[in-house]
Amino acid sequence: MEFNNFSAEVRVGAIGIKGMGWHNLEAILKVDSVRCTAICDIDDTVLEQRSKQLAERGMQPKQYKDFNELLADAEVDVVIIATPDHWHCLQAIAAIKAGKDVYVEKPLANSILECDALVRAANNSDRIVQVGQWQRSQRHFQDAVSFVHSGKLGKIRTVKAWAYLGWKQRVPEKPDGPVPAGVDYLLWQGPAERHSFNPNRFHYDFRWYWDYAGGLMTDWGVHLLDYALLGMKASVPKSVMATGGKFAYPEDAGDTPDTLTAVYEFDGFNIVWEHATSISNGPYGREHGIAFIGDMGTLVLDRGGWEVIAEKDRMASVPLHPREDDGLALHMLNFVDAVRRRAPEIIRAPVAEAAHIAKLSHMGNIAYRTGQKLIWNEKKGRFSEKAANNLLAASYHNGYKFPKL
Repeated sequence: MEFNNFSAEVRVGAIGIKGMGWHNLEAILKVDSVRCTAICDIDDTVLEQRSKQLAERGMQPKQYKDFNELLADAEVDVVIIATPDHWHCLQAIAAIKAGKDVYVEKPLANSILECDALVRAANNSDRIVQVGQWQRSQRHFQDAVSFVHSGKLGKIRTVKAWAYLGWKQRVPEKPDGPVPAGVDYLLWQGPAERHSFNPNRFHYDFRWYWDYAGGLMTDWGVHLLDYALLGMKASVPKSVMATGGKFAYPEDAGDTPDTLTAVYEFDGFNIVWEHATSISNGPYGREHGIAFIGDMGTLVLDRGGWEVIAEKDRMASVPLHPREDDGLALHMLNFVDAVRRRAPEIIRAPVAEAAHIAKLSHMGNIAYRTGQKLIWNEKKGRFSEKAANNLLAASYHNGYKFPKL
């Protein structure tokens, strides 16, 4: 299919529609002449619920449990992928090969090598790919970065990004049990190692298991570290080191750390990532944010707005500039605009840049998991440390293979 004007109808298929997938679909349907023609989920209950909600909007999309069947549907032009992280790479590459334009949730992929594979697939195609880092479409984030780039903060030696999430509590131990009726749990697990059904390893809480995701580092880190990199115009770190653990909840049922500090070394400055569960009072009294700490003052940015806290007698503070818009809605508008105009150059979260920030987040996790200070060789695409290179790729199981391009 091809589009040549802004009013051409765009037919959307959504894969994974329980949580963020549904928010994404609602956002794209706000754009004129966009219609949902297909939905896909491994859970019949979710399919039925979303079908009823879409019927109230006058839409009757086809229902699929197998994403391959949706990708074969000629009445789908673009695909939203909001499945667990371990599916992002395989499904996005399959969608590109099927001739669909793609909106894929962050993190772009569940390993460094998967990020590289997805970038190659996108670059070797004529498909439009937008990644769900919607803060890139939000005005106050853009304005904050412009202020950082103005030089008014003076020399910036440290950038902090953090997620202190008081609402995130312990994942309690739960017994294995039967697969819920109407759920294709084998397909949900896909290339991940097989486990008996456990509610902790399903829907939202999959995030806290290395089989499927990377914990808060890849859940929130990709959003916030993204703007740390944009503000500093930073590329590849010289080194990465990390420390942390299950300090809040040693008996937590998940794999990923509830407390983590990662330090990324660049020429002349460091970027520091911190996360902690069950604590809301993060740096500068914010549960999440980015702080550009300069000689003249510090710019503090979060989803609510940005401000500058001056160093005494060096500059004037800047009062809070609050959020003014809906970043997700604007991100989807940008995606549809690029699809209709066949203009990948206007995409605000292009696949190559999303791959870079996802890889940076994975580096932090790998540094934590190996307990080593890591040196990255960008030319070779490898670390200097053998143990770290063993974690470059996600393990594929159950007959699934790393995508060949």
